[in-house]
Amino acid sequence: MLRTHTCGELRLSNVDQQVTLAGWVQTIRDKGGVLWIDLRDRYGLTQLILEEGVTAPELFDVARSLGREYVVNATGTVVERKSKNPNIPTGNIEIRVSALSVLNPAKLPPFLIEDDTDGGDDLRMKYRYLDLRRNAVRRNLELRHKMAQQTRIYMDGQGFIEVETPVLIKSTPEGARDFVVPSRMNPGEFYALPQSPQTFKQLLMVSGFDRYYQIVKCFRDEDLRADRQPEFTQIDCEMSFIEQEDILQMFEGLVRHLFKTVKGIDLPEVLRMTYAEAMSLYGSDKPDTRFGMKFVELKGTFDTVDLTSGKNFGVFDSAELVVGINVPGGASYTRKQIDELTDWVKRPQVGAKGLIYVRYNEDGTLKSSVDKFYSEDDLKQWVARFNGEGETCQPGDLILVISGEAAKARKQLNELRLEMGSRLGLRNPDEFKVLWVLDFPLLEYGEEEQRWFAMHHPFTSPKPEDIPLLDTDPGAVRANAYDMVINGTEVGGGSIRIFQRDLQARMFDLLGFSPEEAKAQFGFLMDAFEFGAPPHGGIAFGFDRLCSIFGGADSIRDFIAFPKNNSGRDVMIDSPSVISQAQLDELKIKTVAETK
Repeated sequence: MLRTHTCGELRLSNVDQQVTLAGWVQTIRDKGGVLWIDLRDRYGLTQLILEEGVTAPELFDVARSLGREYVVNATGTVVERKSKNPNIPTGNIEIRVSALSVLNPAKLPPFLIEDDTDGGDDLRMKYRYLDLRRNAVRRNLELRHKMAQQTRIYMDGQGFIEVETPVLIKSTPEGARDFVVPSRMNPGEFYALPQSPQTFKQLLMVSGFDRYYQIVKCFRDEDLRADRQPEFTQIDCEMSFIEQEDILQMFEGLVRHLFKTVKGIDLPEVLRMTYAEAMSLYGSDKPDTRFGMKFVELKGTFDTVDLTSGKNFGVFDSAELVVGINVPGGASYTRKQIDELTDWVKRPQVGAKGLIYVRYNEDGTLKSSVDKFYSEDDLKQWVARFNGEGETCQPGDLILVISGEAAKARKQLNELRLEMGSRLGLRNPDEFKVLWVLDFPLLEYGEEEQRWFAMHHPFTSPKPEDIPLLDTDPGAVRANAYDMVINGTEVGGGSIRIFQRDLQARMFDLLGFSPEEAKAQFGFLMDAFEFGAPPHGGIAFGFDRLCSIFGGADSIRDFIAFPKNNSGRDVMIDSPSVISQAQLDELKIKTVAETK
Protein backbone atom coordinates (compact mmCIF):
# COMPACT_ATOMS: atom_id res chain seq x y z
CA MET A 1 0.00 0.00 0.00
CA LEU A 2 1.18 3.52 -0.82
CA ARG A 3 -0.28 4.75 2.47
CA THR A 4 -0.48 3.61 6.07
CA HIS A 5 -3.49 5.78 6.93
CA THR A 6 -6.17 7.81 5.19
CA CYS A 7 -6.39 11.58 5.32
CA GLY A 8 -9.36 11.45 7.65
CA GLU A 9 -8.34 9.13 10.49
CA LEU A 10 -5.33 10.56 12.37
CA ARG A 11 -5.95 12.04 15.85
CA LEU A 12 -3.96 13.21 18.89
CA SER A 13 -3.64 9.56 19.91
CA ASN A 14 -1.42 9.08 16.84
CA VAL A 15 1.14 11.77 17.86
CA ASP A 16 4.77 10.67 17.34
CA GLN A 17 3.77 7.90 14.92
CA GLN A 18 5.51 7.63 11.54
CA VAL A 19 2.82 7.58 8.84
CA THR A 20 2.47 7.69 5.07
CA LEU A 21 -0.45 9.44 3.37
CA ALA A 22 -1.49 9.67 -0.27
CA GLY A 23 -4.03 11.95 -1.89
CA TRP A 24 -4.74 15.13 -3.82
CA VAL A 25 -3.35 18.58 -3.05
CA GLN A 26 -6.22 20.79 -1.92
CA THR A 27 -4.31 23.99 -1.12
CA ILE A 28 -0.73 25.18 -0.49
CA ARG A 29 0.13 28.03 1.89
CA ASP A 30 3.76 29.19 1.62
CA LYS A 31 5.00 31.60 4.30
CA GLY A 32 8.67 31.33 3.34
CA GLY A 33 10.10 29.56 6.34
CA VAL A 34 6.97 27.42 6.82
CA LEU A 35 4.89 25.74 4.15
CA TRP A 36 1.55 23.94 4.68
CA ILE A 37 -0.17 21.54 2.30
CA ASP A 38 -3.75 20.38 2.76
CA LEU A 39 -3.87 16.82 1.50
CA ARG A 40 -7.30 15.38 0.64
CA ASP A 41 -8.68 11.94 -0.09
CA ARG A 42 -12.16 10.42 0.09
CA TYR A 43 -11.96 10.15 3.87
CA GLY A 44 -11.00 13.70 4.80
CA LEU A 45 -8.20 16.24 4.88
CA THR A 46 -4.90 16.33 6.74
CA GLN A 47 -2.46 19.22 6.99
CA LEU A 48 1.20 18.63 6.12
CA ILE A 49 3.90 20.99 7.45
CA LEU A 50 7.41 21.72 6.18
CA GLU A 51 9.65 23.97 8.36
CA GLU A 52 13.07 25.48 7.62
CA GLY A 53 15.74 24.01 9.85
CA VAL A 54 13.62 20.88 10.42
CA THR A 55 12.61 19.72 6.94
CA ALA A 56 15.23 18.84 4.30
CA PRO A 57 15.64 21.81 1.85
CA GLU A 58 15.04 19.64 -1.24
CA LEU A 59 11.54 18.83 0.04
CA PHE A 60 10.67 22.53 -0.13
CA ASP A 61 11.59 22.46 -3.81
CA VAL A 62 9.24 19.50 -4.37
CA ALA A 63 6.46 21.15 -2.34
CA ARG A 64 6.76 24.46 -4.23
CA SER A 65 6.45 22.62 -7.55
CA LEU A 66 3.05 21.23 -6.61
CA GLY A 67 -0.25 22.51 -7.95
CA ARG A 68 -3.88 21.97 -7.03
CA GLU A 69 -5.05 18.38 -7.51
CA TYR A 70 -1.53 16.95 -7.87
CA VAL A 71 -1.51 13.36 -6.61
CA VAL A 72 1.22 13.04 -3.99
CA ASN A 73 2.68 10.66 -1.44
CA ALA A 74 3.91 12.03 1.90
CA THR A 75 5.69 10.38 4.83
CA GLY A 76 6.27 12.04 8.16
CA THR A 77 5.62 12.19 11.89
CA VAL A 78 2.27 13.05 13.47
CA VAL A 79 2.61 16.16 15.67
CA GLU A 80 0.14 18.27 17.60
CA ARG A 81 -0.92 21.42 15.78
CA LYS A 82 -0.17 24.74 17.45
CA SER A 83 -3.11 26.44 15.71
CA LYS A 84 -5.90 23.88 15.80
CA ASN A 85 -8.82 23.70 13.36
CA PRO A 86 -12.05 22.63 15.15
CA ASN A 87 -13.93 22.42 11.84
CA ILE A 88 -12.32 19.17 10.66
CA PRO A 89 -11.83 15.84 12.50
CA THR A 90 -8.04 15.93 11.92
CA GLY A 91 -7.77 19.55 13.05
CA ASN A 92 -5.71 18.81 16.18
CA ILE A 93 -2.74 17.29 14.34
CA GLU A 94 -0.49 17.75 11.34
CA ILE A 95 2.24 15.73 9.61
CA ARG A 96 5.84 16.96 9.79
CA VAL A 97 7.03 15.81 6.37
CA SER A 98 10.20 13.74 5.96
CA ALA A 99 9.53 12.46 2.42
CA LEU A 100 7.39 13.84 -0.39
CA SER A 101 6.92 12.56 -3.93
CA VAL A 102 4.66 13.35 -6.85
CA LEU A 103 2.67 10.32 -8.01
CA ASN A 104 1.04 12.26 -10.86
CA PRO A 105 0.91 15.96 -11.76
CA ALA A 106 -2.42 17.55 -12.70
CA LYS A 107 -3.72 20.29 -14.95
CA LEU A 108 -5.42 23.18 -13.19
CA PRO A 109 -9.04 22.01 -12.76
CA PRO A 110 -11.76 24.05 -14.51
CA PHE A 111 -13.51 24.76 -11.20
CA LEU A 112 -12.68 24.73 -7.50
CA ILE A 113 -12.81 21.28 -5.90
CA GLU A 114 -14.47 22.68 -2.77
CA ASP A 115 -17.89 22.55 -1.10
CA ASP A 116 -18.69 26.04 -2.38
CA THR A 117 -17.45 25.60 -5.91
CA ASP A 118 -17.42 28.19 -8.69
CA GLY A 119 -18.47 25.58 -11.28
CA GLY A 120 -21.96 25.70 -12.78
CA ASP A 121 -24.09 22.60 -13.36
CA ASP A 122 -23.05 22.13 -17.00
CA LEU A 123 -19.34 22.48 -16.28
CA ARG A 124 -19.48 20.14 -13.31
CA MET A 125 -21.37 17.53 -15.33
CA LYS A 126 -18.80 17.73 -18.13
CA TYR A 127 -16.04 17.05 -15.59
CA ARG A 128 -18.11 14.85 -13.30
CA TYR A 129 -15.04 12.82 -12.25
CA LEU A 130 -13.69 16.04 -10.72
CA ASP A 131 -17.05 17.02 -9.22
CA LEU A 132 -17.11 13.65 -7.46
CA ARG A 133 -14.02 14.69 -5.50
CA ARG A 134 -16.03 17.38 -3.72
CA ASN A 135 -17.15 16.56 -0.17
CA ALA A 136 -20.78 17.48 -0.83
CA VAL A 137 -21.09 15.04 -3.73
CA ARG A 138 -19.10 12.33 -1.96
CA ARG A 139 -21.41 12.55 1.06
CA ASN A 140 -24.43 12.11 -1.22
CA LEU A 141 -23.02 8.89 -2.65
CA GLU A 142 -22.06 7.67 0.82
CA LEU A 143 -25.68 8.28 1.86
CA ARG A 144 -26.86 6.31 -1.18
CA HIS A 145 -24.54 3.44 -0.26
CA LYS A 146 -25.87 3.35 3.29
CA MET A 147 -29.48 3.45 2.06
CA ALA A 148 -28.84 0.43 -0.19
CA GLN A 149 -26.97 -1.37 2.57
CA GLN A 150 -29.75 -0.85 5.13
CA THR A 151 -32.43 -1.79 2.60
CA ARG A 152 -30.72 -5.15 2.08
CA ILE A 153 -30.34 -5.66 5.83
CA TYR A 154 -34.07 -5.06 6.41
CA MET A 155 -35.25 -7.15 3.47
CA ASP A 156 -32.95 -10.02 4.37
CA GLY A 157 -34.26 -9.89 7.94
CA GLN A 158 -37.82 -10.23 6.63
CA GLY A 159 -37.05 -13.33 4.57
CA PHE A 160 -36.85 -11.72 1.12
CA ILE A 161 -34.56 -13.12 -1.57
CA GLU A 162 -32.76 -10.84 -4.02
CA VAL A 163 -33.24 -12.04 -7.60
CA GLU A 164 -31.89 -10.37 -10.76
CA THR A 165 -34.35 -10.11 -13.65
CA PRO A 166 -33.48 -9.59 -17.35
CA VAL A 167 -32.46 -6.24 -18.78
CA LEU A 168 -33.20 -7.16 -22.40
CA ILE A 169 -36.94 -7.78 -22.47
CA LYS A 170 -40.03 -7.31 -24.66
CA SER A 171 -41.55 -3.93 -25.53
CA THR A 172 -45.07 -3.35 -24.19
CA PRO A 173 -47.60 -0.71 -25.27
CA GLU A 174 -48.67 0.49 -21.82
CA GLY A 175 -46.84 3.07 -19.72
CA ALA A 176 -44.04 5.41 -20.83
CA ARG A 177 -42.04 4.99 -24.03
CA ASP A 178 -39.51 2.16 -24.08
CA PHE A 179 -35.85 2.41 -24.90
CA VAL A 180 -35.35 -0.22 -27.61
CA VAL A 181 -32.26 -2.24 -28.52
CA PRO A 182 -31.83 -3.76 -31.99
CA SER A 183 -30.99 -7.46 -32.22
CA ARG A 184 -28.14 -8.28 -34.63
CA MET A 185 -28.99 -11.98 -34.60
CA ASN A 186 -32.67 -11.29 -35.28
CA PRO A 187 -32.69 -8.52 -37.91
CA GLY A 188 -35.70 -6.21 -37.73
CA GLU A 189 -36.52 -7.28 -34.17
CA PHE A 190 -35.85 -5.34 -30.99
CA TYR A 191 -35.44 -5.81 -27.28
CA ALA A 192 -36.72 -3.19 -24.85
CA LEU A 193 -35.00 -2.02 -21.67
CA PRO A 194 -37.32 -2.60 -18.68
CA GLN A 195 -39.43 0.22 -17.30
CA SER A 196 -39.79 -2.09 -14.30
CA PRO A 197 -39.41 -5.83 -13.65
CA GLN A 198 -43.21 -6.05 -13.24
CA THR A 199 -44.08 -9.22 -15.16
CA PHE A 200 -40.92 -11.04 -14.06
CA LYS A 201 -41.57 -10.46 -10.38
CA GLN A 202 -45.12 -11.74 -10.84
CA LEU A 203 -43.69 -14.83 -12.53
CA LEU A 204 -41.39 -15.27 -9.53
CA MET A 205 -44.48 -15.37 -7.34
CA VAL A 206 -45.92 -18.09 -9.59
CA SER A 207 -42.56 -19.85 -9.18
CA GLY A 208 -42.96 -19.98 -5.41
CA PHE A 209 -40.39 -17.31 -4.44
CA ASP A 210 -42.92 -15.71 -2.14
CA ARG A 211 -40.73 -12.77 -1.02
CA TYR A 212 -38.62 -11.15 -3.74
CA TYR A 213 -36.76 -7.85 -3.93
CA GLN A 214 -34.18 -6.21 -6.14
CA ILE A 215 -32.36 -2.89 -6.23
CA VAL A 216 -32.65 -2.58 -9.97
CA LYS A 217 -31.98 -0.24 -12.89
CA CYS A 218 -35.04 0.78 -14.91
CA PHE A 219 -35.39 2.85 -18.07
CA ARG A 220 -38.05 5.20 -19.42
CA ASP A 221 -37.82 7.32 -22.55
CA GLU A 222 -39.82 10.27 -21.23
CA ASP A 223 -39.52 14.02 -20.80
CA LEU A 224 -37.10 14.85 -18.03
CA ARG A 225 -37.05 17.15 -15.02
CA ALA A 226 -35.15 17.42 -11.74
CA ASP A 227 -36.62 14.24 -10.25
CA ARG A 228 -36.49 12.15 -13.43
CA GLN A 229 -33.68 10.44 -15.33
CA PRO A 230 -33.86 8.17 -18.39
CA GLU A 231 -32.24 5.47 -16.25
CA PHE A 232 -33.13 5.27 -12.59
CA THR A 233 -33.04 2.81 -9.71
CA GLN A 234 -35.94 1.12 -7.91
CA ILE A 235 -36.27 -0.93 -4.77
CA ASP A 236 -38.56 -3.48 -6.40
CA CYS A 237 -40.51 -5.85 -4.17
CA GLU A 238 -43.22 -8.52 -4.36
CA MET A 239 -44.92 -10.83 -1.84
CA SER A 240 -47.31 -13.77 -2.07
CA PHE A 241 -50.22 -14.86 0.14
CA ILE A 242 -50.86 -11.35 1.36
CA GLU A 243 -53.49 -8.61 1.40
CA GLN A 244 -53.03 -4.86 1.10
CA GLU A 245 -52.56 -4.37 4.84
CA ASP A 246 -49.62 -6.79 4.86
CA ILE A 247 -47.85 -4.72 2.18
CA LEU A 248 -48.49 -1.46 4.02
CA GLN A 249 -47.13 -2.82 7.29
CA MET A 250 -44.08 -4.47 5.71
CA PHE A 251 -42.90 -1.45 3.74
CA GLU A 252 -43.82 1.13 6.32
CA GLY A 253 -41.40 -0.97 8.36
CA LEU A 254 -38.72 -0.59 5.67
CA VAL A 255 -39.07 3.20 5.62
CA ARG A 256 -39.03 3.38 9.42
CA HIS A 257 -35.86 1.25 9.42
CA LEU A 258 -34.17 3.55 6.90
CA PHE A 259 -35.06 6.70 8.83
CA LYS A 260 -33.82 5.15 12.08
CA THR A 261 -30.55 3.65 10.81
CA VAL A 262 -29.59 6.31 8.25
CA LYS A 263 -30.84 9.52 9.88
CA GLY A 264 -31.44 8.52 13.50
CA ILE A 265 -35.11 9.54 13.28
CA ASP A 266 -38.06 7.71 14.81
CA LEU A 267 -40.92 8.39 12.42
CA PRO A 268 -44.19 9.57 13.94
CA GLU A 269 -47.49 8.01 12.89
CA VAL A 270 -47.77 7.31 9.17
CA LEU A 271 -51.11 8.73 8.09
CA ARG A 272 -53.45 7.12 5.56
CA MET A 273 -55.71 8.93 3.13
CA THR A 274 -57.84 7.85 0.21
CA TYR A 275 -57.20 9.26 -3.23
CA ALA A 276 -60.60 10.99 -3.09
CA GLU A 277 -59.71 12.66 0.23
CA ALA A 278 -56.30 13.75 -1.06
CA MET A 279 -57.79 15.36 -4.16
CA SER A 280 -60.60 17.02 -2.17
CA LEU A 281 -58.42 18.38 0.65
CA TYR A 282 -55.18 19.12 -1.23
CA GLY A 283 -55.88 18.94 -4.97
CA SER A 284 -53.05 16.42 -5.31
CA ASP A 285 -52.57 12.66 -5.00
CA LYS A 286 -49.22 13.36 -3.30
CA PRO A 287 -49.99 16.06 -0.74
CA ASP A 288 -47.37 17.68 1.46
CA THR A 289 -48.80 17.16 4.95
CA ARG A 290 -46.10 19.05 6.83
CA PHE A 291 -48.52 21.97 7.02
CA GLY A 292 -52.26 22.66 6.92
CA MET A 293 -54.03 24.99 4.48
CA LYS A 294 -56.50 22.28 3.52
CA PHE A 295 -58.94 23.09 0.74
CA VAL A 296 -62.38 24.35 1.72
CA GLU A 297 -65.08 24.35 -0.95
CA LEU A 298 -67.48 27.27 -1.08
CA LYS A 299 -69.25 25.74 -4.07
CA GLY A 300 -69.03 22.39 -5.75
CA THR A 301 -69.84 19.61 -3.29
CA PHE A 302 -73.13 17.79 -3.16
CA ASP A 303 -73.52 17.85 0.61
CA THR A 304 -72.79 21.50 1.40
CA VAL A 305 -74.65 24.70 0.65
CA ASP A 306 -73.34 26.83 -2.23
CA LEU A 307 -72.15 30.07 -0.60
CA THR A 308 -71.21 31.92 -3.80
CA SER A 309 -73.95 31.73 -6.46
CA GLY A 310 -76.80 34.18 -6.98
CA LYS A 311 -74.81 37.30 -6.11
CA ASN A 312 -74.38 38.46 -9.74
CA PHE A 313 -70.69 37.56 -9.73
CA GLY A 314 -70.47 35.75 -13.04
CA VAL A 315 -67.04 34.23 -12.40
CA PHE A 316 -68.38 32.21 -9.46
CA ASP A 317 -71.85 31.65 -10.96
CA SER A 318 -70.36 29.90 -14.00
CA ALA A 319 -67.71 27.96 -12.07
CA GLU A 320 -68.02 24.26 -11.37
CA LEU A 321 -65.90 24.68 -8.23
CA VAL A 322 -65.08 27.57 -5.91
CA VAL A 323 -62.40 26.54 -3.45
CA GLY A 324 -59.98 28.29 -1.12
CA ILE A 325 -57.21 28.02 1.43
CA ASN A 326 -56.58 29.94 4.62
CA VAL A 327 -53.16 31.57 4.97
CA PRO A 328 -52.28 32.07 8.67
CA GLY A 329 -51.16 35.65 9.36
CA GLY A 330 -51.77 36.62 5.74
CA ALA A 331 -54.02 39.60 6.51
CA SER A 332 -50.87 41.71 6.82
CA TYR A 333 -50.12 41.19 3.11
CA THR A 334 -50.16 44.47 1.20
CA ARG A 335 -52.23 44.94 -1.94
CA LYS A 336 -48.96 44.84 -3.89
CA GLN A 337 -48.11 41.44 -2.40
CA ILE A 338 -51.56 40.08 -3.23
CA ASP A 339 -51.30 41.44 -6.79
CA GLU A 340 -47.97 39.64 -7.09
CA LEU A 341 -49.65 36.39 -5.95
CA THR A 342 -52.38 36.97 -8.52
CA ASP A 343 -49.76 37.34 -11.25
CA TRP A 344 -48.06 34.19 -9.92
CA VAL A 345 -51.18 32.01 -10.33
CA LYS A 346 -51.81 33.48 -13.79
CA ARG A 347 -48.47 32.19 -15.08
CA PRO A 348 -48.79 29.51 -17.78
CA GLN A 349 -47.25 26.96 -15.40
CA VAL A 350 -50.27 27.38 -13.08
CA GLY A 351 -52.93 28.65 -15.48
CA ALA A 352 -55.47 30.32 -13.17
CA LYS A 353 -57.52 33.19 -14.58
CA GLY A 354 -57.46 35.13 -11.35
CA LEU A 355 -57.34 35.07 -7.56
CA ILE A 356 -59.95 36.27 -5.05
CA TYR A 357 -58.94 37.23 -1.53
CA VAL A 358 -60.69 37.87 1.79
CA ARG A 359 -58.67 39.74 4.41
CA TYR A 360 -59.75 38.88 7.96
CA ASN A 361 -58.51 41.97 9.79
CA GLU A 362 -57.22 41.94 13.36
CA ASP A 363 -60.27 43.97 14.45
CA GLY A 364 -62.55 41.21 13.15
CA THR A 365 -63.74 43.04 10.03
CA LEU A 366 -63.65 41.37 6.63
CA LYS A 367 -62.42 43.02 3.45
CA SER A 368 -62.37 41.25 0.07
CA SER A 369 -61.65 41.82 -3.59
CA VAL A 370 -65.34 41.06 -4.31
CA ASP A 371 -66.99 43.44 -1.82
CA LYS A 372 -69.11 44.76 -4.69
CA PHE A 373 -70.91 41.41 -4.82
CA TYR A 374 -70.63 39.93 -1.33
CA SER A 375 -71.62 41.62 1.95
CA GLU A 376 -69.70 41.20 5.18
CA ASP A 377 -72.40 38.76 6.34
CA ASP A 378 -71.74 36.70 3.20
CA LEU A 379 -68.03 36.69 3.95
CA LYS A 380 -68.70 35.66 7.56
CA GLN A 381 -70.42 32.57 6.15
CA TRP A 382 -67.25 31.83 4.20
CA VAL A 383 -65.19 32.10 7.40
CA ALA A 384 -67.67 29.85 9.20
CA ARG A 385 -67.36 27.29 6.40
CA PHE A 386 -63.58 27.24 6.85
CA ASN A 387 -63.86 26.78 10.60
CA GLY A 388 -66.56 24.14 10.15
CA GLU A 389 -64.25 22.16 7.85
CA GLY A 390 -61.59 21.86 10.53
CA GLU A 391 -59.42 24.75 9.40
CA THR A 392 -58.79 27.57 11.86
CA CYS A 393 -59.63 30.92 10.29
CA GLN A 394 -59.17 33.81 12.68
CA PRO A 395 -58.42 37.53 12.73
CA GLY A 396 -55.09 38.15 11.03
CA ASP A 397 -55.58 35.46 8.37
CA LEU A 398 -56.07 35.67 4.61
CA ILE A 399 -58.41 33.52 2.53
CA LEU A 400 -57.32 32.91 -1.08
CA VAL A 401 -59.93 31.56 -3.51
CA ILE A 402 -59.69 30.04 -7.00
CA SER A 403 -62.62 28.98 -9.19
CA GLY A 404 -63.31 27.22 -12.46
CA GLU A 405 -63.54 23.69 -13.82
CA ALA A 406 -63.10 21.38 -10.82
CA ALA A 407 -59.99 19.42 -11.80
CA LYS A 408 -58.13 22.49 -13.06
CA ALA A 409 -59.09 24.64 -10.06
CA ARG A 410 -57.86 21.98 -7.62
CA LYS A 411 -54.56 21.65 -9.47
CA GLN A 412 -54.09 25.44 -9.51
CA LEU A 413 -54.89 25.82 -5.83
CA ASN A 414 -52.51 22.96 -5.02
CA GLU A 415 -49.69 24.91 -6.70
CA LEU A 416 -50.65 28.04 -4.75
CA ARG A 417 -50.83 26.10 -1.47
CA LEU A 418 -47.32 24.71 -1.96
CA GLU A 419 -46.00 28.16 -2.88
CA MET A 420 -47.53 29.71 0.24
CA GLY A 421 -46.11 26.87 2.36
CA SER A 422 -42.65 27.63 0.97
CA ARG A 423 -43.00 31.40 1.45
CA LEU A 424 -44.11 30.94 5.05
CA GLY A 425 -41.27 28.52 5.83
CA LEU A 426 -43.65 25.63 6.51
CA ARG A 427 -41.86 23.11 4.25
CA ASN A 428 -38.92 22.33 6.51
CA PRO A 429 -36.59 19.82 4.75
CA ASP A 430 -35.55 18.47 8.15
CA GLU A 431 -39.15 17.53 9.03
CA PHE A 432 -40.57 14.35 7.52
CA LYS A 433 -44.24 13.48 7.08
CA VAL A 434 -44.95 10.08 5.55
CA LEU A 435 -48.36 9.27 4.08
CA TRP A 436 -50.09 6.33 2.41
CA VAL A 437 -52.54 7.30 -0.34
CA LEU A 438 -55.01 4.49 -1.01
CA ASP A 439 -57.95 3.54 -3.26
CA PHE A 440 -56.87 5.12 -6.52
CA PRO A 441 -59.18 4.90 -9.52
CA LEU A 442 -58.38 1.75 -11.47
CA LEU A 443 -58.85 3.45 -14.85
CA GLU A 444 -58.69 6.85 -16.48
CA TYR A 445 -60.35 7.76 -19.75
CA GLY A 446 -58.32 9.15 -22.65
CA GLU A 447 -60.58 11.60 -24.50
CA GLU A 448 -58.22 11.79 -27.45
CA GLU A 449 -57.94 8.02 -27.83
CA GLN A 450 -61.56 7.39 -26.76
CA ARG A 451 -60.63 4.47 -24.54
CA TRP A 452 -59.75 3.49 -20.99
CA PHE A 453 -56.17 3.38 -19.71
CA ALA A 454 -54.83 1.73 -16.56
CA MET A 455 -53.99 4.42 -14.01
CA HIS A 456 -51.10 2.32 -12.70
CA HIS A 457 -50.62 -0.70 -14.98
CA PRO A 458 -52.82 -3.45 -16.48
CA PHE A 459 -51.94 -5.97 -13.76
CA THR A 460 -53.46 -3.97 -10.86
CA SER A 461 -56.38 -5.69 -9.19
CA PRO A 462 -59.68 -3.86 -8.71
CA LYS A 463 -61.18 -3.75 -5.26
CA PRO A 464 -63.12 -7.05 -5.02
CA GLU A 465 -66.35 -5.24 -4.16
CA ASP A 466 -65.97 -3.03 -7.25
CA ILE A 467 -65.49 -5.82 -9.81
CA PRO A 468 -69.21 -5.79 -10.85
CA LEU A 469 -68.74 -2.12 -11.89
CA LEU A 470 -66.23 -3.09 -14.60
CA ASP A 471 -69.14 -3.71 -16.98
CA THR A 472 -71.44 -0.87 -15.92
CA ASP A 473 -69.29 2.02 -14.61
CA PRO A 474 -65.54 1.42 -15.18
CA GLY A 475 -64.62 4.94 -14.06
CA ALA A 476 -65.99 4.25 -10.57
CA VAL A 477 -63.85 1.15 -10.00
CA ARG A 478 -61.22 1.60 -7.31
CA ALA A 479 -57.81 -0.03 -7.60
CA ASN A 480 -56.28 -2.18 -4.90
CA ALA A 481 -53.36 0.24 -5.11
CA TYR A 482 -51.32 2.42 -2.79
CA ASP A 483 -48.66 5.12 -2.99
CA MET A 484 -46.22 6.23 -0.33
CA VAL A 485 -45.68 10.00 -0.17
CA ILE A 486 -42.98 11.81 1.83
CA ASN A 487 -43.18 15.60 2.11
CA GLY A 488 -45.27 15.91 -1.03
CA THR A 489 -43.13 13.59 -3.17
CA GLU A 490 -44.27 10.17 -4.30
CA VAL A 491 -41.47 7.80 -3.34
CA GLY A 492 -43.15 4.48 -3.95
CA GLY A 493 -46.22 2.84 -5.37
CA GLY A 494 -47.70 -0.57 -5.86
CA SER A 495 -50.79 -2.72 -5.86
CA ILE A 496 -52.34 -6.07 -5.21
CA ARG A 497 -52.10 -7.88 -8.55
CA ILE A 498 -54.58 -9.75 -10.66
CA PHE A 499 -53.69 -13.44 -10.39
CA GLN A 500 -56.61 -15.12 -12.20
CA ARG A 501 -56.43 -15.55 -15.98
CA ASP A 502 -60.12 -14.71 -16.55
CA LEU A 503 -59.96 -11.40 -14.67
CA GLN A 504 -56.69 -10.46 -16.39
CA ALA A 505 -58.25 -11.20 -19.81
CA ARG A 506 -61.25 -9.06 -18.82
CA MET A 507 -58.91 -6.19 -17.93
CA PHE A 508 -57.05 -6.41 -21.24
CA ASP A 509 -60.39 -6.35 -23.07
CA LEU A 510 -61.48 -3.24 -21.16
CA LEU A 511 -58.18 -1.55 -22.09
CA GLY A 512 -58.82 -2.16 -25.78
CA PHE A 513 -56.60 -5.19 -26.37
CA SER A 514 -57.95 -7.75 -28.78
CA PRO A 515 -57.51 -11.38 -27.61
CA GLU A 516 -54.76 -11.74 -30.21
CA GLU A 517 -52.94 -8.61 -29.02
CA ALA A 518 -53.22 -9.67 -25.39
CA LYS A 519 -51.80 -13.10 -26.22
CA ALA A 520 -48.96 -11.65 -28.30
CA GLN A 521 -47.95 -9.16 -25.58
CA PHE A 522 -48.69 -11.02 -22.36
CA GLY A 523 -49.52 -14.61 -23.30
CA PHE A 524 -46.61 -15.88 -21.19
CA LEU A 525 -48.13 -14.30 -18.06
CA MET A 526 -51.66 -15.47 -18.83
CA ASP A 527 -50.39 -18.99 -19.38
CA ALA A 528 -48.48 -18.89 -16.08
CA PHE A 529 -51.67 -17.99 -14.21
CA GLU A 530 -53.10 -21.37 -15.26
CA PHE A 531 -50.39 -23.22 -13.34
CA GLY A 532 -51.36 -22.10 -9.85
CA ALA A 533 -50.64 -18.41 -9.31
CA PRO A 534 -50.93 -17.36 -5.64
CA PRO A 535 -52.52 -14.09 -4.49
CA HIS A 536 -49.70 -11.55 -4.60
CA GLY A 537 -48.84 -7.88 -4.57
CA GLY A 538 -45.91 -5.57 -4.30
CA ILE A 539 -44.42 -2.13 -4.40
CA ALA A 540 -41.50 -0.28 -5.98
CA PHE A 541 -39.70 2.64 -4.37
CA GLY A 542 -37.85 5.27 -6.38
CA PHE A 543 -34.44 4.76 -4.79
CA ASP A 544 -32.94 7.96 -6.24
CA ARG A 545 -35.90 9.99 -4.92
CA LEU A 546 -35.63 8.41 -1.49
CA CYS A 547 -31.94 9.32 -1.37
CA SER A 548 -32.63 12.93 -2.40
CA ILE A 549 -35.29 13.31 0.31
CA PHE A 550 -33.00 11.84 2.97
CA GLY A 551 -30.25 14.16 1.73
CA GLY A 552 -32.48 17.26 1.77
CA ALA A 553 -32.08 17.98 -1.97
CA ASP A 554 -34.59 18.71 -4.74
CA SER A 555 -32.77 16.94 -7.56
CA ILE A 556 -32.03 13.22 -7.81
CA ARG A 557 -29.01 14.04 -10.02
CA ASP A 558 -27.04 14.93 -6.89
CA PHE A 559 -27.33 11.31 -5.74
CA ILE A 560 -26.37 9.56 -8.99
CA ALA A 561 -22.68 9.12 -9.73
CA PHE A 562 -22.94 9.83 -13.46
CA PRO A 563 -26.33 11.43 -14.23
CA LYS A 564 -27.79 12.71 -17.49
CA ASN A 565 -28.76 16.35 -18.02
CA ASN A 566 -32.30 17.64 -18.70
CA SER A 567 -31.93 16.67 -22.36
CA GLY A 568 -31.07 13.08 -21.45
CA ARG A 569 -27.42 13.56 -22.45
CA ASP A 570 -24.27 12.52 -20.66
CA VAL A 571 -22.14 15.56 -21.47
CA MET A 572 -19.05 13.96 -19.95
CA ILE A 573 -18.85 11.10 -22.49
CA ASP A 574 -21.02 12.87 -25.11
CA SER A 575 -23.78 10.29 -25.21
CA PRO A 576 -26.04 9.47 -27.00
CA SER A 577 -23.88 9.61 -30.10
CA VAL A 578 -23.84 8.55 -33.73
CA ILE A 579 -22.67 4.99 -34.45
CA SER A 580 -20.70 3.90 -37.47
CA GLN A 581 -22.26 2.90 -40.77
CA ALA A 582 -20.70 -0.55 -40.34
CA GLN A 583 -22.61 -1.04 -37.08
CA LEU A 584 -25.84 0.17 -38.70
CA ASP A 585 -25.36 -2.21 -41.60
CA GLU A 586 -24.69 -5.11 -39.24
CA LEU A 587 -27.92 -4.33 -37.41
CA LYS A 588 -29.85 -3.93 -40.69
CA ILE A 589 -30.87 -0.39 -39.66
CA LYS A 590 -31.30 2.36 -42.23
CA THR A 591 -30.77 6.01 -41.37
CA VAL A 592 -33.41 8.66 -42.00
CA ALA A 593 -31.39 9.87 -45.01
CA GLU A 594 -31.33 6.38 -46.52
CA THR A 595 -35.11 5.98 -46.29
CA LYS A 596 -35.84 9.19 -48.23
